[in-house]
Amino acid sequence: MSMDFWTWLSASLLACAMMASPALAHTRSESHTTWTIDGRIVRMNITAPDMEMARIDNGKRPADRQILTYLTPRIGVLSGKNACLVAAPPRVVLAATGFRRAEFAFDCPTDADMHLRFEGFFDLISTHIDLAQIQFNNGDFVEQLFSNDAQEIDVTRSRGGELAGASFFRFVQMGIMHIFTGVDHMSFLLGLVLISRRLRDLIFVVTGFTIGHSLTLGLAVTGLIRPHAEFIDALVALTIALIGVENLVVTLKRPDKLAIISGFVLLLMGFLRLAGIGVLPPLLLIGGALFTTCYLMISGHLHDTGRLRMVVTTVFGLIHGFGFAADLLESRLPREKLAEILVGFNLGVEMAQLTVVLMVTGGVLTARRLRIATPRAITVDTLASALVAIGMFWFIVRSLA
Repeated sequence: MSMDFWTWLSASLLACAMMASPALAHTRSESHTTWTIDGRIVRMNITAPDMEMARIDNGKRPADRQILTYLTPRIGVLSGKNACLVAAPPRVVLAATGFRRAEFAFDCPTDADMHLRFEGFFDLISTHIDLAQIQFNNGDFVEQLFSNDAQEIDVTRSRGGELAGASFFRFVQMGIMHIFTGVDHMSFLLGLVLISRRLRDLIFVVTGFTIGHSLTLGLAVTGLIRPHAEFIDALVALTIALIGVENLVVTLKRPDKLAIISGFVLLLMGFLRLAGIGVLPPLLLIGGALFTTCYLMISGHLHDTGRLRMVVTTVFGLIHGFGFAADLLESRLPREKLAEILVGFNLGVEMAQLTVVLMVTGGVLTARRLRIATPRAITVDTLASALVAIGMFWFIVRSLA
């Protein structure tokens, strides 16, 4: 036991040290704006987490007046070279718990050559981004991005969309690159390969994961569901930690202790959220604690959990699907091409996933043939421990940042 423990501990510490920078870089400062254009009238609302709004007043919760005083000169609409007039006094309105929201309205002399301007937060944190949705009176909408380097959007050009003339293979390429440039998704795939002792088990878990992420990718891109990005980032990290813990449960044959510890960590974070620390809803964390404890208990005592894992990886896939959608939602999505975008992007994701799985599996088989492979238990314990460390570090940073 001591050898397994020290292998686990040293791998965990090493992984934390190596992955600290990428995890912090992944956490983004962002806000969300919706611009509704009805002829000459433009209505805009901005929603941002409390922690973003707190930047306005040096880390303290700003009053409504302070929010409006800061945002008003930094938000506007241009018609040609002329600034559009304010159609109604800006105001702070009711928002979901943990967020602040403000509304603005503008009256332009004409609806031709319209430009949207957003300069909020960039002077406070240069890496801030704003996810903007532009809605038109005929029901069309496009997704755009404000950043420190792009603080103005040409409405006419945006309506066409940068993906409007893209080919099907462009969408496939986007899906492939999303996997190969996403360290968290790659880490989760590694966990799926480790947990699968037989080809049948691997088929079950990959199928479940595919079903899950395909469903939520479609729901998010079509606008039926829009989850908070910071929630998804944290939950993706949690799935990596859980797949790592499950690997340890299976190899060490000690599900009870690991299940209780894992559930306790989530329960503790739920109580911290009730005290105002963190961003994830407390009920989500408490429910996650119960799910994690029960699942790890069951997984550790069953001899054949292939079909059970398929169900669980489907749930994990639902979470990762929203993460996949983020890549698309940061682009301009032409509604007439949504079906083509979804099929192409999803195909690219599947091709990349299959490539990763085949590469890892091929590497393992080659090592066995050359007789340079370490015993499976040591390999799984070491890599799974690294996944636990990486996943928990990302989860805590993204939940509490």
